[in-house]
Amino acid sequence: MKCLNIGCGSNFHASWTNLDISSVYPGVQTYDIRKGLPFADLSFDVCYSSHLIEHLTQDDAKKLLAECQRVLKPKGIIRIVVPDLQEIAKNYLEALEQVQSGVVEAEPNYDWMMLELLDQSVRSYSGGKMGEYLVNPGIKNKEFVRSRIGLEFEHYWQTNKTVEPRKSILEKIQSKSFNWYADKTRITLAKLLVTLVAGQEISHAFTEGIFRQKSGQIHQWMYDHFSLRRILEEAGFIEVKACQADQSRIEDFNRYNLDMLDGKVRKPDSLFMEGIKP
Repeated sequence: MKCLNIGCGSNFHASWTNLDISSVYPGVQTYDIRKGLPFADLSFDVCYSSHLIEHLTQDDAKKLLAECQRVLKPKGIIRIVVPDLQEIAKNYLEALEQVQSGVVEAEPNYDWMMLELLDQSVRSYSGGKMGEYLVNPGIKNKEFVRSRIGLEFEHYWQTNKTVEPRKSILEKIQSKSFNWYADKTRITLAKLLVTLVAGQEISHAFTEGIFRQKSGQIHQWMYDHFSLRRILEEAGFIEVKACQADQSRIEDFNRYNLDMLDGKVRKPDSLFMEGIKP
């Protein structure tokens, strides 16, 4: 099989073709997938993407899925993984009901679910409030947070307690880390000019705008079972179905350690969905 991993970050397998917008890994090609996929028609048996399309606008997500349709062979499989808006909303409502009923112990869970709902859409600096929450050594609901983000949380706490907190958040929590600092000199000069011409308030807005457009941390949209199935079907895929992390129509998928690692789900907060090219 020829398999393509789109927007892989640090989660890839050497036997696959792996793409990311910015990578330090020899086995990953650097490419901006918003420009289309740099492959011929009917090139792959599998297209896989995890925690990427929520960082794209709806139009760009549709274009990407159309490109996946183009490069897949007939009967090829697409597997898309996204944060599960339905489960996020369900957990938020459960926590809200508890705190409104006076269950003080539920407040940390409520706070975390508010972050899952909003932080990656509204944040204006690296790591956001989610990063600050995880850096706090006094987290009262570690097990709940671990149940939400799985191995990302475990790896963070096992290996990154003493290193720069914000950097570890970006590496371990963000699924796609676009290197918006690569052109730092030009951005710094532009910010200086904006400050001189328009003042500090506009300069702050300029900096926030650059962050939101270039950092790759911002969720441009979210998906539930219905909307993800619909966008895949609109792209021409058939037999679109949600599945569990350890289930796939891709042959021997679990051996690639993309959604499962050592029998554990890498991102438990996810919705996993597959479709087939006719």
